[in-house]
Amino acid sequence: MERIKVLIADDHTLVREGLRALLEAQEGFEVVGEASNGREAIEHATQLRPDVIVMDIGMPEVDGLAATRRIVKGDPSIRILVLTVHETEDYFFRVLEAGAHGFLVKSAASTELVAAVRAIHHGGVFLHPPMARRLVEEYLLRIGSGEERASHSLLTPRERQILTLIGAGHTNQEIANQLSLSVNTVQAHRSHIIDKLDLHSRAELMRYAVRVGLLHDPG
Repeated sequence: MERIKVLIADDHTLVREGLRALLEAQEGFEVVGEASNGREAIEHATQLRPDVIVMDIGMPEVDGLAATRRIVKGDPSIRILVLTVHETEDYFFRVLEAGAHGFLVKSAASTELVAAVRAIHHGGVFLHPPMARRLVEEYLLRIGSGEERASHSLLTPRERQILTLIGAGHTNQEIANQLSLSVNTVQAHRSHIIDKLDLHSRAELMRYAVRVGLLHDPG
């Protein structure tokens, strides 16, 4: 069985020990290292090449968001789950914009953490369920007022389908495989989406997909 190599980054020893014990008790997980600050997380990411990093935000020397940006820039194949005490939209979007693939609060159940690590390892995005639900509810209110309807109506059904998959964290190649399209076709659709919605980065596309409630099965 394929093992998911995990690096744990948190400045509290008890938290790291608890996370290690939890993950190592699951079949298919291997904790390859621990970091007590963002600088160590960056160094260990380079040295240990984990599949997934469970990353705290509030760490000394280099904070978790800065570490996430540097790690993702250096090696986009590493998937990062931010685990934090902060449950606000501001932190949520800052996490996405830093390049993380998952957002979970420390009060979540242990089963959610395991599910989150598995999900992002397999190419998806994991969002703390109450946060995702709140964003969808806000979107429905905006839809009711017409605030989002104009921009969303500009997209074709295929563009909405591709935006959904982008929001779920899939790469162009993965989207092409899933929809039986060429990568060039997916890239063309992605360019049209960016032009129509005036969005200029993967983080902005993901943020829009989350905001408009597209993180469901695209059908």
